[in-house]
Amino acid sequence: MIKKVLITGATGFVGYHLIEKALGAGLEVHAAVRPGTDKSHLKEFDIHYTTLDYTSVERLKAALEEQQYHYIIHAAGITKAKTEAAYNKVNAEFSKNLALAASTANIDLQKFVFVSSLAAIGPLTDLSAEIQDDSPGHPVTNYGASKLLAEQYLSEIPNLPLMVIRPTAVYGPREKDLFILFNTINKGLEPHIGSFKQQLSFIYVKDLAAVIVKALSSPLIGKSYNVSDGHIYSRYALAEYIKKALNKKTIKFHLPVSVVGFMAAMMDIFYAKSKNTPTLNKEKMAELTAINWACNIGHLKADLGFEPIYDLEKGLIETVSWYKDNNWL
Repeated sequence: MIKKVLITGATGFVGYHLIEKALGAGLEVHAAVRPGTDKSHLKEFDIHYTTLDYTSVERLKAALEEQQYHYIIHAAGITKAKTEAAYNKVNAEFSKNLALAASTANIDLQKFVFVSSLAAIGPLTDLSAEIQDDSPGHPVTNYGASKLLAEQYLSEIPNLPLMVIRPTAVYGPREKDLFILFNTINKGLEPHIGSFKQQLSFIYVKDLAAVIVKALSSPLIGKSYNVSDGHIYSRYALAEYIKKALNKKTIKFHLPVSVVGFMAAMMDIFYAKSKNTPTLNKEKMAELTAINWACNIGHLKADLGFEPIYDLEKGLIETVSWYKDNNWL
């Protein structure tokens, strides 16, 4: 029997790759999409579409029972919002509603994978340490706090076959935020915020999608895993590998943290009455200026047999190729 998987956030950057990997694993994919959302980029896939009302546990429960899903990958959420309440509503409360529905619905649910974020734990202030799966949460943004709150909500729901996946910075084809740096470097400019030491981690989206789909068939429940490619990178590694992949020389310069912080504050003010949220804001500054985002993936390797195929250099070569082939660069 072909098993059904519900993927929320299916039209997003990570969602696209989750669909591709789930189909490759022989699953019947049902993509949850918001009404009116552009899904033209998913037309190549043989998938089913559904809409969900995250405000109602009962309506969610009915939707799950109608389709009898075996797996749920909850990747829907927001990464940009103007208020703590907005983050908590979508990332925490809606996640809790879906999980409550899944735990009480009359379905043979075998796994509920919640796609959280390393931001839920937050960065370290010690460069000699690594973020562990069970490190206490000290998020530095409202986004990270909302993901941590969601994890707490879900951990308290009985009969939920939960697994939490916390990716670090995700990059790859179709990603739009880090793409700003690709585009800047392609124009010959290489800006850096401050000149302090940093340790960073990354995960290529295809490796992330692979481990999430693999988690569906794992018998493990109640586990949380940080996800990176297993390497620790310096603050300059991302730009250096992008330059190499683009075969570009750049003018490297360091902007004072105070200057960029002021710019971020001004962007928050400028966008205050807009429905959009700027890519650079005070929230983002807290993440960009944190000194240590290195995380340990030892348990993920041991428990799920995770072996990343892509390190940062290999992943960026493929990403740049996709950006060029699709006229992003």
